[in-house]
Amino acid sequence: MNIKHINVLISGDVQGVGYRAFVKRHALDMGLSGYAENLSDGRVEVVAEGPESEISHLLVMLRKGPAHAAVSNLEISWGEVSNLADFYVY
Repeated sequence: MNIKHINVLISGDVQGVGYRAFVKRHALDMGLSGYAENLSDGRVEVVAEGPESEISHLLVMLRKGPAHAAVSNLEISWGEVSNLADFYVY
């Protein structure tokens, strides 16, 4: 299994619209670990680890977001797998 680590900064109307809960629900459904956190500049940071196919699927969901979100940009970077456990919202 090809495990990947991704860090994504999501811009747009993504705070106060249930975005982090949306990410957590989908990440857990896909068996991914990591976290979603609001940043002080209005973006949301998502860090996730898991199978490459599921990470790709998560990226599709991050671009879509929940019903009241308006995603304008994703800044994606790949990192070293650090064996994160569970999925958290901060």
